[in-house]
Amino acid sequence: QLAGLAVIAFGLWLRFGGPMAEFATDKKSPELFFMGLYVLVGAGAIMSAVGFFGCCGAARESQCLIGTFFACLLVIFAGEVTAGVFAFIGKKVAIQEAQKIYIDAYEDYMKSPVGKVNSTIYRYHVALQCCGKGNVEQQTGLPCPENIQLPKASNCLVEIQNVIDTNLHLVGIVGIAIASITIFGMIFSMVLCCTIRNMRDMI
Repeated sequence: QLAGLAVIAFGLWLRFGGPMAEFATDKKSPELFFMGLYVLVGAGAIMSAVGFFGCCGAARESQCLIGTFFACLLVIFAGEVTAGVFAFIGKKVAIQEAQKIYIDAYEDYMKSPVGKVNSTIYRYHVALQCCGKGNVEQQTGLPCPENIQLPKASNCLVEIQNVIDTNLHLVGIVGIAIASITIFGMIFSMVLCCTIRNMRDMI
């Protein structure tokens, strides 16, 4: 249950906090990346529910509930592996989608550097701590964060790639940790189920 709640909190933090949240506020967003986060949050919610039923099964010494607990953990484990493979394969596409969102905002700003477009690209610059696409001439006139010193400002397209890479690595680490917990849960649930059955046979 605690692991499930931790996964939910982690997924929601990646979705609504940090630099990636800025891309979600726009009409366009890197769908593959956020789809992986939704799967992560869903798996956490299922893990919490399954953990509760597992506790009930252990307390009542019910082979049926413990067997169901094992089956649910097996499904969750398969889902985690699938999500991990999906995230690995879709990483390049997610980076390209996020970079295109910034490029579109950049081009919109160049066409009309006032109003909402101005605030949109500024939010991206603040969240990513960058300004422009790596060219000093391109950075001139852009709404850059105050602590960014031109021309040493980072390339926003490179920063987008770094942010997604970092977040996916975090997701991978959490996924491996949760998968390990899931495997131990399956092992212990089978051991407990066999122990209960042997005790009943002896009686």
